[in-house]
Amino acid sequence: MIQSPQHSFLGTLTLTALRVVAAVMFLQSGTTKIFSWPASLPEGTVLETFSQVWIGGWLEIVCGSLLALGLFTRISAFLMSGMMAVAYFQFHAGEGFWPAVNKGTAAVLYCFLWLYFAAAGAGAWSLDALRGGRAR
Repeated sequence: MIQSPQHSFLGTLTLTALRVVAAVMFLQSGTTKIFSWPASLPEGTVLETFSQVWIGGWLEIVCGSLLALGLFTRISAFLMSGMMAVAYFQFHAGEGFWPAVNKGTAAVLYCFLWLYFAAAGAGAWSLDALRGGRAR
């Protein structure tokens, strides 16, 4: 019988690594927008409080942190998947059909990555699993 990747040690390890690394990369996008760290915004760029980009930056920080910890993973991932779908259609799709052309590849990948975690949960190595949530 073939063992499911989610039930093997290596599958659990790689699922956790994917969740944590993707969440930290996502978190960096938010900290760049809100705190200009680790990279700064272009010269002269000022985010207005409660603007769409400002709200998106805070969502990336909060949900990215929760996803890295594996806490409230399903709802955080669902919100981020939706946010990335909106970002793709609002900022990229108008520039052409193909993501490679319209520079929307990251938005599409994050959208489907977070959709996967919204459906599958954080996995066995997460705070959701420790608190008895639906981690698997």
